[in-house]
Amino acid sequence: MTKELFWLTLTVVLTGLMWVPYVIDRIRVRGPAGAMANPTANDKPQHGWAMRLYFAHTNAVENLMIFAPLVLILDTLGVANHTTAAACAVYFWARLLHVVVYTAGIPVLRTIAFAIGFAAQVALVLAIFGWA
Repeated sequence: MTKELFWLTLTVVLTGLMWVPYVIDRIRVRGPAGAMANPTANDKPQHGWAMRLYFAHTNAVENLMIFAPLVLILDTLGVANHTTAAACAVYFWARLLHVVVYTAGIPVLRTIAFAIGFAAQVALVLAIFGWA
């Protein structure tokens, strides 16, 4: 397994587990039946941190749809190098930081973490086209 695929795998696992805490919060707030029911306007609201985690998870899924194909393209083309491996590692850590600070409600750090992840994606695009 290449380093890029390793970091992609960790990113997929991280993204795949983000929903667990906010669903547990939903069960605690609404009870098991309420958590499994269809959403309505009358639902008891979840805690603020859980809603922020929900939005962080949604953002992570949206960005995974960009990151994963880039890594797979790199792997298919065989253009992986130290820079692409570092960019993938940076992307993972930026996404982890993003979910933590978003859930904690720290807006400026959230934006910085997102921007770092975006910059890592740009580095992958540049590598694919041979511009880096």
